Parts: sequence; C-alpha cells; structure tokens
Amino acid sequence: MISDPELDGTGETRPAEQAEEPPPREGEAGARRPWLWALGGAVIASAVWAGGLYAFGNLLAAPEVSYRATENLCQDFEARALGRIAGDLHRYRPRNQQDDHPAVRRAVCSLQNGESISTFTVRAQVDLHRKTDPGPEFDVPSAWLFAEGSGVRTEEVRGLGERALLLVGPRENSVELKVLHGGAVFTVVATGTGGERSTPADTAALQAATVEDARALLAALKKEGAR
Repeated sequence: MISDPELDGTGETRPAEQAEEPPPREGEAGARRPWLWALGGAVIASAVWAGGLYAFGNLLAAPEVSYRATENLCQDFEARALGRIAGDLHRYRPRNQQDDHPAVRRAVCSLQNGESISTFTVRAQVDLHRKTDPGPEFDVPSAWLFAEGSGVRTEEVRGLGERALLLVGPRENSVELKVLHGGAVFTVVATGTGGERSTPADTAALQAATVEDARALLAALKKEGAR
C-alpha cells in the first residue's frame, strides 16, 4: 500500500521513509554464497570438460586398424630373410604367445637358431590398439633400448607403414624395427649373441633382412581392401 506524503513543519511534503530490509539472520548469507559458488563451479567444470572432449575427440576415438588379429604369429611371421643369415629359425621351438586385452590385442613370436644354445634370436610382436591412438607414444624408448645402453643409432625407414624407426645397437649385432600404421604397432628385434653364426660381417645385411621380414609380415596380416 502506498502511504500519503507526510507534512513537515513548513507545509511542504516529503516522501515517507522506505522501510529498511531486515539484516539476514546469522548464517543465512554464509549458507547462500557457497551454494552459488558451487553452482558456478559446476557449470564451469562442465563447460571445460565438454570443451576438452571436443578438442581431444580425435585422440579419444578408437584408432583405425587395417590388420587382422593373428592366431599364431609364428606361422604368419616367416622370417625368411633373417633365416638366410642365421639358418632356419622355425626349426627350434618357436614360441607363440597371445594376449587378447580389451584395449590391446598382442601377439608375440620368439625364434632362435639353436635348441639349447643359440647364437641368434628374433622376436616379433604385433599390438593392435582398440581404444586409443598409439601414435603419441610411438617415440617412447623401448626396454630394448635401455638394455643396449648408450650408443644406439636411430634411422628412419621410409615406405613402411605410416612411420618406421630402425634402432641399431652399439655393437652392431642387434637391431630393433618399430612400425606404426594406424592402431597397429609392429616390432621386430634381431640379436646375435656371439659365436660363429651370430650376425653377418655386413651389418647392413642384418638391417635389410629385418626390414624385409617386417614388410612381409605387414602384407600377411593386412585386411583385404584396407588402406
């Protein structure tokens, strides 16, 4: 209800004084402000999270895998070129291992050129990544690199997958080849352990044989029609 203007002593009118808002009860203001801060923080956090999903959507998406899963890698990895250097590598107890994890399907084949004593070993590994792109971690040093110590030489191999790196040990008797193609990572490690039939005098032949056998493995596991 609007009150009538009051009269002062001079006959002039002045507006009635507005009623002051009562001060908040103890604890009321303190309880209101944290709630507003919490609401604002939740809105900001949701916006940041949504922006992060949008910005990193390509990284979170499942990578494209152009290669089939192998049931027995030792059958698909023939290692013919390396066999010409060290003898028949499938003759002595080829060991095949499989690990079908929801994130990565892994297959490993271990070969050697002797029964109880061997002078040449080969290890092939195929990792098919189902959840995340392995590209950002491709340059991370492997356990083989730490085992070889300092002096490892790295060379890039062109025309093999999307990226391929060849690492040569300091004694020139061991190499590791890593190949990246989409969600698939191929690794071939060849090591001479000494003796008459360890590695060729021409280290380039060992590197070329490793690349040749890796290329053949990629072709053997490539899905039909895949890029």
